[in-house]
Amino acid sequence: MSHQGETGQADGKGKSNRLIDETSPYLLQHAYNPVEWYPWGAEALDKAKQNDKPILLSIGYSACHWCHVMEHESFEDPEIAKIMNEKFVPIKVDREERPDLDDIYMKSVQMMTGHGGWPMTVFLTPELKPFYGGTYFPPADRHGLPSFRRVLLSVALSWLEQRENIEKGSDELSHYLGLLNKITADEQAGGNQALAEETVSACLTNLLRVADPSWGGFGGAPKFPQAQSLNLIMRRAGSLGNDDLTKQCQSMLENTLNKMAYGGIHDQIGGGFARYSVDRQWLVPHFEKMLYDNAMLARVYLDGYLLNGNTYWKDVAKDCLDFVLRELTSEEGAFYSSLDADSEGEEGKFYVWRPTQITDILGHVDGQWFNKVYGVTDLGNFEHMTSVLHLSDSPENLANQFDCSEADLGKRLIPLRQKLLSERNKRIAPGRDEKVLTSWNSLMISALTKGYVVLQDPQYLQAARKASEFILQNLVKDGRLLRTWGKGQAKLAAYLDDYAYFVQALIDLAEVDFESKWLEEAIELTDKTIEHFWDQTDGGFFYTADDHETLLMRPKNYNDGPTPSAISVVTNNLLKLANILDNKTYRAKAEAILKLYAPHFVKAPDQFANLICALDFYLAENLEIALLTDSAKDDFRPMLFATHSVYLPNGVFALKDFSNTAKNGKWLEACPLLRSRSLLSDKTTAYVCHKYTCSEPVENGTKLVKQLRRSSSNV
Repeated sequence: MSHQGETGQADGKGKSNRLIDETSPYLLQHAYNPVEWYPWGAEALDKAKQNDKPILLSIGYSACHWCHVMEHESFEDPEIAKIMNEKFVPIKVDREERPDLDDIYMKSVQMMTGHGGWPMTVFLTPELKPFYGGTYFPPADRHGLPSFRRVLLSVALSWLEQRENIEKGSDELSHYLGLLNKITADEQAGGNQALAEETVSACLTNLLRVADPSWGGFGGAPKFPQAQSLNLIMRRAGSLGNDDLTKQCQSMLENTLNKMAYGGIHDQIGGGFARYSVDRQWLVPHFEKMLYDNAMLARVYLDGYLLNGNTYWKDVAKDCLDFVLRELTSEEGAFYSSLDADSEGEEGKFYVWRPTQITDILGHVDGQWFNKVYGVTDLGNFEHMTSVLHLSDSPENLANQFDCSEADLGKRLIPLRQKLLSERNKRIAPGRDEKVLTSWNSLMISALTKGYVVLQDPQYLQAARKASEFILQNLVKDGRLLRTWGKGQAKLAAYLDDYAYFVQALIDLAEVDFESKWLEEAIELTDKTIEHFWDQTDGGFFYTADDHETLLMRPKNYNDGPTPSAISVVTNNLLKLANILDNKTYRAKAEAILKLYAPHFVKAPDQFANLICALDFYLAENLEIALLTDSAKDDFRPMLFATHSVYLPNGVFALKDFSNTAKNGKWLEACPLLRSRSLLSDKTTAYVCHKYTCSEPVENGTKLVKQLRRSSSNV
C-alpha cells in the first residue's frame, strides 16, 4: 500500500508560496495555493504592522476533511486568493505543530460564536488580538453560513470604516481570554476539602449521568471515545467494592468497549480506530485515523483485558498496535501523526465495500458468510450504497447464530480479513501526515510498553525503545525537548504536553525495561519542566516555557480534550516519581495542582477526568513493587510478565538488574524500594510493598500474582 504523499510537489500547479520551505505536510498541502500564505513568524507579523493590515489566520491539520474542502473551494480560487492577498496578511498554521496558537485563538472563536472546530479562520489586529472568526466558510451563502468571499469583503470594509470599534472589541475579548487562565481565590477555596474520595465518587456519578446506556460512550452524535473518562470509570470498575456505583462503572465500561469494538469506528480488517463516529451507534466513522487515539485506546483495551480477562479486548488492542507499526511507523522508528479521511477526493472511499466486491475476493460461500458477520448489504450504510464494516452482533451471539464457538468464529475470520486487507491495500490509500510529534510519539511509546508486558511480545518493547531513542537523539537540544520532526529536521520548542507525555513514556519504559537511563531521563526532564513551566505566581503549569515567544497570552492547558491535559499528565508523573523516589518536592507540587483544580472536578468531570485519575492515585494506598534480577543468570521475563498481569492503576514499579552495574544509575541510590533488597537463590525476585514496608519476597510468578491480588484488595 502506498499512501498519497503530502509533499507539496508542484504537479503543474504553478508558482509556490512561502510554505514550500516548511516541514509540516499540512502546510505543504497549501504551498501551491494562489494565496500568498506566510508561516507564523516574524516576517508575517512585521508585515502586518508595517502595512497596517489585519492578519487572516487559518488553522487546520492534515487529516481534517473540511480543511481539504475549504482549500479546494476557496484557497485554490484565484479571485478569493486575490482578495486575501490584497486585504490581509494570510498566515497558515498546522494546529498540531502550534497547539499554543490553536488554543488561544480557538478559545476566542468559541467566545465569539459559541462553537469551534477546524478549519478555523480568525482575523487579528497587527497586535495579534482577535476581532472576528469562525470555522468552515462555504464558497457561496448556504445553510445560514455566509460565503467566505462575503466574509472577507465585509471584514476588510469594517477594518477601514469601523477601526475604533474593532480595536475596542478586540481589547475586551483579549482581556477575557486572559481571565480564562486565572483561578480566583474564591474558586481555590475548598481545595483541601475537595481532595477526598467523596470527590472522586461524585465525579463518577456525574460522568455516568451522560453515559449512553444503550451504545456506550458519552452523549449522542457525534460520539468520541473519550479515553480519559474511560480510564477513570475503569479505576472504579476495577475496585473490589460491591456498591451500586462500582457496578454501574463495570457495566458502562463493558458496554462501551464492546460497542466501540463492534462498530465501524473500529477498522475491522486493518485494526485501529477512527477519530469519532458521526452517529450514536459507533457505526459510521469520520474516517481519519490519529496516532494519539490509537495509542490511548490500545492502552484502554489492554487494561480492560487485565481487569476482566476478555480476550476479545486483548485482540482489539493487538490489532491497534499492529496497525500503527504497519502504517504509521517511519524507517527511523518514529511514528507519523495520522491518516486522512479522504482518498481520491472522497471521504471513506478506501474503507467501504459492496457485497459483490467481497464475494469476488472470498468466493460465494465465505463471502456471503462474511457479509452477514460484518453487516455488508446491497443498500449499504454509507454513501453510494456502500457499507462500513461492523460486527452485526456480539461475537457470542454470532457464534450461536452460526453454531460454532467464539474461538472457531475468530479462527475462520482471520484469513478472510487478511485477504480483504491485502486487496484493500491495492486501493489508493489516504494521505499520511508524516510529521513526527514528541507528544503523540510518547503516547504510543506508553501503549507499546503496556503491549509488551500484557501481550508478552518483545517486538513492542523493541518499538518503544527505538522510538524513545529517536526522541532522545533527534528531538533534544541543550537538554531541552523540541516539538516536531519532519523532512530530516527537528524544530519548534516543546510544549508542556511534549515534556509531560515523554516523561510518562520514560516512566512506563522504566517499569518494564531494566535500563535505568529511562528513569534518569524522566527525572531530568521533570526538573526541566518545573524550572521552565511552573507558574510562580498562581501555581500550576503554563503550556509554554518561560523563554517561549511572546504571544497574546501565555496559555494553560488544564482541560482534557482528545488527549489528556498536559497538567494532568505532569501531576500523575510527579506522584509516581514521588512514590518511587520518596521525593517530597514532587509530591508537594502534585498536591498543589490538585488543590488548585479539584474544586472544579465535580462540575466538569469529563474535562478533568485524567486529573481526577491523579487524585485517585493521590488518595490511594499505593502498592510499590520492586523487581530484581541478575539477567546473566536468570530469565526475568516470566516474573516481569507476572508483575504486570494484574490491573494495578495505582501501582508503582522499580526494576534493578545486578548483572550489569553500568545499567544502574545514580537514581537507584535514592530509591527506597530497591535499597537493601537482594535476590533469592540468584533468581529474579519481587517485593510487594506498601509505604516501603514489604511482604515476603517471592521468586515464583504464580505466587507473585496471588500476592499482588491479595495486597491490592487490602489497600
